Amino acid sequence: MVSSSLQQPIPQNGASPYPPSPVITGVIWASADTIIRKATGKGRDGSDNWPMTWADDGNPYTAYGDGYGFDPIVPQKLGLGFARVVAGPTDFTGENIRSDAENTGMGASGRKASGLLMVDGMLYMWARNADNHGNHCQLAWSEDYARTWTWCDWKFTEFGYLTFINFGKNYTGVPDRHGDYVYAVSHANASAYDVADHFILARVPGSELRNRGAYEFFRRLDSDNEPVWTKDSQQAGAVFTNPGLCRRSSMSYNAGLSRYLWWQQIRRGDADTRFRGGFGVYDAPEPWGPWTAVYHTEEWDVGPGESACFPTKWMSHDGRTCYLVFSGNDNFSVRKVTFTLAG
Repeated sequence: MVSSSLQQPIPQNGASPYPPSPVITGVIWASADTIIRKATGKGRDGSDNWPMTWADDGNPYTAYGDGYGFDPIVPQKLGLGFARVVAGPTDFTGENIRSDAENTGMGASGRKASGLLMVDGMLYMWARNADNHGNHCQLAWSEDYARTWTWCDWKFTEFGYLTFINFGKNYTGVPDRHGDYVYAVSHANASAYDVADHFILARVPGSELRNRGAYEFFRRLDSDNEPVWTKDSQQAGAVFTNPGLCRRSSMSYNAGLSRYLWWQQIRRGDADTRFRGGFGVYDAPEPWGPWTAVYHTEEWDVGPGESACFPTKWMSHDGRTCYLVFSGNDNFSVRKVTFTLAG
C-alpha cells in the first residue's frame, strides 16, 4: 500500500464553472490501490447511493440502493436498505439494518435515500423517487436508528434530489450564525434522473423539519451580500449555476477549514459513472457561497459512482485530511484525500 503523501495530484480536466479556491490550493488523492471497497454484493451487482450522517451513538449511518448491502448480505436485493458503519475510515465494518422502509423497487420505481441527517437523536431521511417514477422527494424520520420510519404526508414535488448539509455528531458544530436551522440542497428539477442548470438551497428550523410551511428558500444576496429568503419555492434562486450539468450532489461542513465542501456528479450523455466519469468538489464559507473550485475532472482515474460524500466523522481536526465515500463499482468505496492550503 502506497502512502497518499507520496502521490502526485491526479490532474484536473475539463472547465470548472467557478474560479479556484482561495483556501484549498491542492488535492492529493490516495493511490487507487488503497481504495477500500465493501458491500460488493454479487459480482457487479453491489449497492449504490450511500448518503451518510454522524449519529448520537458515535456511528455514521447510511442507506443503499439497488443492492444487497454489506456482508453478510441480505437475502433479497433491495431498492432501499440501511446500514450502520462502525469504526473507520480504514478499519470499518458495515452492519445491515433491517427496516420497515425497505422496498424492492429498482431504479426509479422505488424510493431511495438522497440525504440522511440526525438532529437531537432523531434520524431524518430525504427519499427521492417519492412517486415511484423517479420524481419528487418525501421526508421520513426514525426514532430507532432506521429500523422503523414515519413518513410526512406531504412531498416536495418541485425537487428530485434533496440532500441535507451535514455538520458534526448529532448535528453539533453548526456555526452560531445559523442558529438552529437545518439546510438542504437540490438541483432545480423534479426528477432525480434529469439534469438542471442550477441548484437551490432550502432551510428550516430543526424543530420544524416536518412542517412544510416552515421551509424557506434562498432567493438572492442583498447589497450587503446577505441572503434573502422566500417561503415560495417557485421564487427560489440559483445558489450554484452549471448549465446542463447539475444533478446529484452532497454537502458537508469541514469544521477544521471552516468551509463547506460540495461534491457534484458530472455525467455526460449515457455514461455509466459507476465505472467511468467525473465530478467536481467546490468550497465556500457559507452554504450560499461564494463558491470556488477545489477539484474538477470529467474523467477520474476510477469510476466515481452516481453519488458520493465526505463524512464529517472522518475529517481530521485540522480539516486537511478527509475521506470520500463513493459508489464506484456499485460498492461502498472509500478513498483518502489530502488538501494543501494557501499560505
